[in-house]
Amino acid sequence: MITYEYPFNERIRTLLRLEDLFDKTLFFAQMDGGQEHHVALTTLFEILEVAGRADLKMDLIQELERQRQTLLAFRNNPEISEEALSGALYEIEQSSAALLAMTGKIGQYLRDNEWLMGIKSRAAIPGGVCEFDLPSYHWWLHRPAEQRRDAIAAWTKPLLPLRDALAIVLRLLRSSGRPKSYTASGGQFQLNLGGSTAQMVRVTVALEDTAVPEVSANKYALNIRFTNPPASEAKTKTCDRPVDFDLTFCNL
Repeated sequence: MITYEYPFNERIRTLLRLEDLFDKTLFFAQMDGGQEHHVALTTLFEILEVAGRADLKMDLIQELERQRQTLLAFRNNPEISEEALSGALYEIEQSSAALLAMTGKIGQYLRDNEWLMGIKSRAAIPGGVCEFDLPSYHWWLHRPAEQRRDAIAAWTKPLLPLRDALAIVLRLLRSSGRPKSYTASGGQFQLNLGGSTAQMVRVTVALEDTAVPEVSANKYALNIRFTNPPASEAKTKTCDRPVDFDLTFCNL
C-alpha cells in the first residue's frame, strides 16, 4: 500500500515539509560520499528556511501541552495502560523541555557561520558550488567521511528538538483517524464534508494499482482525481476505471 497525505492548513503543511527534510538530511548524513554529504548540507539549509517561521516553536509547545492535558484526562482509566500513558506523557514533557531550551531565532547559529552561508547562497545558483566557485568547500568535501559526518551532526543537533516535537505531533495526528474504504468511479471522487474540522486527509491505494490521487479540499468538500502515473505521454490523463482506496480524516 502507498499513502498520500494532504494537509488542510499551513501549520500541518509546514510540519510535513520539515519531517521530509529532516528524514533526507539524516539519511544522507550517514553516508560516506562527498556527494551525499553535499545533499545533506543543502537539505539542512532548506530546513533553516522552512523552520524560520517565528511562531513554529511556540506552536509546537502549545500543541504538545494540549496533547499532554488530553492524555492526563485518561489517568486511572482501567481501559488505558498506565505504563503506556506514562511513557507518552514523559516523551511529551521531555520534548517540550527541549523546545523551551532552544533560545533565540531558530538556526541562528547557522546564519552566524559565514562559511556555511557562503555555501548556502551559492547553492541557490544552478551549478554554483563548483570547485572554482567554492574552493574551501571543495576541500571540505575531500576530508575524511567521519570528519564530515561529525560536522553535519554538530550543525544538525541543535535543530533536533524540532524534529522530535513534530514527530510526536504528526504521529498523534496520523493515529487520530480511522480509514474507510471507497471507490472512485471513473477515477473521480467527491465527498461533502459539511464544515469538517479535519487537519489532514490520508489516501491509501494499493501499490500495484497504477493510480495517483490529486487532492483538492476545503472544510466543505473533498475532491480526488486519480490519474495514470507519468509514462511516455506528456499530458496527465485521468483514470477511466474504478479505483479502490482508503480514506482517513485526521484531526488533533
